[in-house]
Amino acid sequence: MNKYITILIVLVLLVGGGIMYRTFFADARAAVTGNVREYTVIAQKNKWNWYPETFEVTQGDRIKLTVINEDDYDHGFAIDQFGVSQRLPARGTIHVEFVANTAGEWPYYCSVSCGSGMVNGKERTHFDQIGKVGVMRVLPRPEATQ
Repeated sequence: MNKYITILIVLVLLVGGGIMYRTFFADARAAVTGNVREYTVIAQKNKWNWYPETFEVTQGDRIKLTVINEDDYDHGFAIDQFGVSQRLPARGTIHVEFVANTAGEWPYYCSVSCGSGMVNGKERTHFDQIGKVGVMRVLPRPEATQ
């Protein structure tokens, strides 16, 4: 058999297998609930932290974040699980939107190297600037019995 036909058959099988897996076997993602949750997250001036450090949402909610940088230098804001990564300019504000479609606890962090400094006698660095978004799983409602 021609090697190109073999490659084509293998490619079709891989794509078809992927479609079958996503359709029947992959963890179902939550449908969008229609709820919109708005939060403000602040990179506090010379503290190398986020305020609030944590917030919770429900799986399927649309999240609208206003992210504020109080520092005189750039930061970044990233949540890998939801494909968020933006530069946060000095003394600037950005707006981030995503659907919280996967339950769990997901870190958000500064994605731009921003240095270090002393906070309350303790050194804090770029690597300490981590927060957490908790996404609570939506449990299916039991069907009403008739």
